Amino acid sequence: MALVDRTPPRPSSRRGGAAPGPRLDVERIRRDFPILATQVRGKPLVYLDNAATAQKPRAVIDAISAYYESDNANIHRGVHALSIRATEAYEAARRRIQALINAEAPEQVIFVRGATEGVNLVAQSYGRPRLRPGDEILITEMEHHSNIVPWQLLCEQTGAGLRVAPINDRGELRLDEFERLLSERTKIAAFAHVSNALGTVNPVRELAGLAHRAGAVVLVDGAQATPHQAVDVRQLGCDFYVFSGHKMFGPTGVGVLYGRRELLEALPPYQGGGEMILSVTFEKTVYAALPARLEAGTPHIAGGIGLGAAVAYLSQIGYDAIAAHEAALLEHGTRVLGEIPQVRLIGTAAHKASVLSFVIDGVHAHDAGTVLDQLGIAIRTGHHCAQPVMQHFGVPATCRASLAFYNTTEELDVLAAGVRKVCEVFGV
Repeated sequence: MALVDRTPPRPSSRRGGAAPGPRLDVERIRRDFPILATQVRGKPLVYLDNAATAQKPRAVIDAISAYYESDNANIHRGVHALSIRATEAYEAARRRIQALINAEAPEQVIFVRGATEGVNLVAQSYGRPRLRPGDEILITEMEHHSNIVPWQLLCEQTGAGLRVAPINDRGELRLDEFERLLSERTKIAAFAHVSNALGTVNPVRELAGLAHRAGAVVLVDGAQATPHQAVDVRQLGCDFYVFSGHKMFGPTGVGVLYGRRELLEALPPYQGGGEMILSVTFEKTVYAALPARLEAGTPHIAGGIGLGAAVAYLSQIGYDAIAAHEAALLEHGTRVLGEIPQVRLIGTAAHKASVLSFVIDGVHAHDAGTVLDQLGIAIRTGHHCAQPVMQHFGVPATCRASLAFYNTTEELDVLAAGVRKVCEVFGV
């Protein structure tokens, strides 16, 4: 059975009357994810915590198992059959990722442990040798801690200053303020493609253009974008782009740093060890060419192969179909939660990915999450590693339902019923 239903869709009631993209065969897709058939506390699992980590399709699980069962060996250095096969599978994954993000060459795809390590690599290998007292780094108020703390560390190390572009009360970046804060002192601009706490989709190409005109290098945190939309790093115009495998239906512990070739080639190695060298003597080490010079040591081989399988799976479904389905989910979820008087949505940007952050009047988010868990509903509660966002909206935490293409409107109805139950339990 096809993953995508190609029958002509009914006319859309959305603004402009444009017909939605191809419809997903969601029931078929759900059968590809074994965990979705499980029960939690005697209830069918309703998994709405995809921004924290997404579930894995059978294709990814099988690819990882096949490596360990049939090809387990270290890569690049061996001449025996297992090593050759493992190397071919690992490098095939790199090429799949190159194609997915439209990088110019596979060596611009650097495997890291995740988006966090990618940001830290750029901060330390690009930023630390270059920044001086008086220089500035510009980020935004909506950033994940992983795109805040590495830059704070870099400022402490170099004497540079950190500037923060604010957001408005819809959770949208203040473009006028972002532009105002740029100057000849700005050496790095770093911002999220999609906010993990709010779902806001930033105008990356426009922001990159503004930053480049000021002479800054641009890093984009794409951890929340690659599961939901096509990413073309050349079209976006960014200098560095990072994302994590586990948020896009691949394994944990693996991710990607993309960089423009001339910038990557100028980076000193982030770590030293095996794999990243051409030759070593006690007097001098000559480093290998990209990507090896930035990938010291034995990598997460199964993780890279599993991420390649996830990319192939996403490519089979197609981002147009994913985006259309998730837009419909977001619209439905916004409506059914908005019908509950005690619920206040946090983050109502005009351009959003499929994230529903909300608070329930009179109920702490953690208490709400505990009750929902008793109903088999998995959401995230807390500050979502985005405490400045919580401070902006004056709340200690939110409930966050984050959606993926395997979710359904029926699951969102279950969530809404669960929230009403929370209100009943706490008498609000």
